[in-house]
Amino acid sequence: MTIKVGDPIPQVTVKTFGEKGPQDITTEELFSNKKVVLFAVPGAFTPGCSLTHLPGYVVNADKIKAKGVDSIACMSVNDAFVMGAWGKAQNADELIMLADGNAELAEALGLTMNAKGFGMGIRSKRFAMIVDNGVVSHLNVEPAGGIGVSAAETILELL
Repeated sequence: MTIKVGDPIPQVTVKTFGEKGPQDITTEELFSNKKVVLFAVPGAFTPGCSLTHLPGYVVNADKIKAKGVDSIACMSVNDAFVMGAWGKAQNADELIMLADGNAELAEALGLTMNAKGFGMGIRSKRFAMIVDNGVVSHLNVEPAGGIGVSAAETILELL
């Protein structure tokens, strides 16, 4: 079942890449007592994600945070090493790069897609959500191939 507006974020542990390598972070740590924009991409270093989706959030991070957002998190079904390298390559210093390597958060949100035809296995759908103190207040899920409703500019208008 897909998460919807008004639902709490499920309790899952994902990873980030820190100074000591991969580090666990729980959704409770990420979302409790905070306003967070979470967006997800099908894959790090893929064309649409690297050329359009992530760069929009990098460029607009200050504007988004000026609207009262505590954190902006980018999630992908990739490992922490890949997410760390992608964040560095994209100058995403203001974002939290979340590695959902086993698709556990994507599955818990009900937002997975089958990308086996592309040799990518199970991935996250492209989406963006605004989460207030652990509860979804906005959810925009992209149609296949789209990068519009989950774009940074669209989310900025919703804040």
